[in-house]
Amino acid sequence: MHFYRLIFFVAIRRFIVVLVISMITVVATPVQAEQNPSVSQDTFTTAKQVTVGILEDTLNQRSPEKSSKITVRGTGFHLTEGYIVTARHAAEKHDAAMVNGIRKHIRILTSDLHELPATLVGDSSFLDIVVYRIAEPHRAKLTTTTDFALEDIASGMEVFTIGFPLGWGPTMSFGHLGNTHTFLKTVETRLLQADLSTCSGNSGGALFNNQGEVVGILHGIIQTDKGETQARCSSMAFAIPGVLAKRIVDAAITGRQLAFSKLGLRMTSVKDGTKLRMAVKEVADPAKSAGIQKHDIILAVDDTAILDTAHLKTYLIERTRPGQHVSLTIRRVDVDLTFTVTLAGQ
Repeated sequence: MHFYRLIFFVAIRRFIVVLVISMITVVATPVQAEQNPSVSQDTFTTAKQVTVGILEDTLNQRSPEKSSKITVRGTGFHLTEGYIVTARHAAEKHDAAMVNGIRKHIRILTSDLHELPATLVGDSSFLDIVVYRIAEPHRAKLTTTTDFALEDIASGMEVFTIGFPLGWGPTMSFGHLGNTHTFLKTVETRLLQADLSTCSGNSGGALFNNQGEVVGILHGIIQTDKGETQARCSSMAFAIPGVLAKRIVDAAITGRQLAFSKLGLRMTSVKDGTKLRMAVKEVADPAKSAGIQKHDIILAVDDTAILDTAHLKTYLIERTRPGQHVSLTIRRVDVDLTFTVTLAGQ
């Protein structure tokens, strides 16, 4: 292995940004990138043009007229008409006087190196998504658009992403979807697991299908690669499903307050014969008012068999709305009962 010091000089407007990446490990036999025959060059070009960098807030408050340092902290994408979508945590302001407060104004970096201001439109900490809009005088500088995929996704589907890993890029990464119904403790929704290389800095970037449509928004990684720099990189990435992200984005753009269904249950695993099932550990309204009790075993919602907590959470988020009536089938001791619950919102 050899080590090199790599220096990039990028001219942006009136100043030059010097990016220094020290101690990059280079494998003696480089791996050659293969052309993906399933994706056209036009698709790649469009995906590159809609991808933007979310810039770190490095403005000098004492001298705001001076040019500030360019540091990319995350990735986002241009949906349409100046609307920028990214991960909420990529736009949070970490300040001693705030608790991860969302920034009302950000700066983005386009693929052709325009630095543009954008203003907060709406966000959801529930799903780690935020929407900004480019200031009106600058919207003509970003005209390429994309949209969320309408097709069903499945394990094995080819996907790719473009972003700014470790603040450098844009780079491209290719892979496949793995488990499309997995969960992490960092967000209250199911996630898509994908086997493609990502790092901190890719957060908020679009996960594209072969048609260049957005099937997910990158949320986090489980760190699998750790070198001397302690850089957070992984070949196991997780994304907010596009079908859920679209609900948040559409609500933000139209000014609607989006709420998700609440059943009022906390669950625990118990054995029902030889089978593991979910039992009620704690119960609150609206389930309590409907007659659900502690230790009841949940069997089904609206005739859909519920296998585990993740399955129940996914059903409530994706197939119900607050105020909707659902039939909840439970087992109490040795008797199966059905209750009608009017879902609350959260």
